[in-house]
Amino acid sequence: MADTVLVTGIGGFIAKHLAAQLLAEGFTVRGTVRSPSRAEEVRVALKAQDLPLDRLSFVTLDLERDEGWDVAARDCRFVHHVAAPFPLVQPTDREALVPAARDGALRVLKAASGAERILMTSSIAAMMYAPRAQRRFTFGPDDWSDPEWSLNTPYVVAKTRAEQAAWAYMEQVGRHQVLTAINPGLVLGPPLDAHWGTSLDVVSMLIQGKYPAVPPVAFPIVDVRDVAALHVKAMTAPVGGRRLLAAADTLSLSEMGQWLRTVLPQNAKRIPTQTLPLSVTRVLSLFDKSLATLKPDLGRYPVADSRLTTELTGLTLNSARNAVTAAARALSGNA
Repeated sequence: MADTVLVTGIGGFIAKHLAAQLLAEGFTVRGTVRSPSRAEEVRVALKAQDLPLDRLSFVTLDLERDEGWDVAARDCRFVHHVAAPFPLVQPTDREALVPAARDGALRVLKAASGAERILMTSSIAAMMYAPRAQRRFTFGPDDWSDPEWSLNTPYVVAKTRAEQAAWAYMEQVGRHQVLTAINPGLVLGPPLDAHWGTSLDVVSMLIQGKYPAVPPVAFPIVDVRDVAALHVKAMTAPVGGRRLLAAADTLSLSEMGQWLRTVLPQNAKRIPTQTLPLSVTRVLSLFDKSLATLKPDLGRYPVADSRLTTELTGLTLNSARNAVTAAARALSGNA
């Protein structure tokens, strides 16, 4: 009989890809959704991939409520906690997203007390956001973001505190080696349907030419298919008790725009490649909420060191440009 795997937030961009790969590998997948309509959305997306839906089931649950999590995790050999709040426009209260992210993670961990391995989808947001003297810097799995840094957004604070709370809890109950955190960079690549959340908004805005110039920011990028594959590999690889950084090379928004002009030449004239001066961007961020979200990124060029992830799992990550290309072609209808 196939092992049952729980995937929280199965309607998300990463989680849909994860569910697809798990089904393709022969696992039975139990996904959590906040409403039955999301379950139907996932069914349609996975059916379009010619995947067997007889091993797919859903449980309607809320990460902010205790009810139902024990039942959802029952008899699951592996648990993937992927669900997390990620608003494009950040709330004004730095701690606003912490309760949902932290307490939701703890609910899942407690419910998964019988799981052989728990995979928690964290983020580079929990690794790279701390004061740095250098514009260009390298970070790795031993690095932590500083939730007290004044420039950090509520999303960064929530991701950091949630992962820290997860490790503290697993240490407390003597199950540190059961947990693996997966920390992806900016997740791009092809969506499985039209419900792709916020990750691809940056590519969408560039190819639509919404702005004449881009802010001076850069992100380590990873293909969503690699993130899903890493979750699957980490179920059985010797990575218990570790943080797995999943990010390939870094691209600035200007570099991304330049690449997109070659990928979508029909859109080239409207895709921005010019970079706003740092001083101008800082002033604009006082008035523009979407720019305010980028405050900790302004003027920085972070480089991710994912070598340990490759060594431990054997997974070689696709390049950032490949991920950008796949996303752009899917969003523009040229997949």
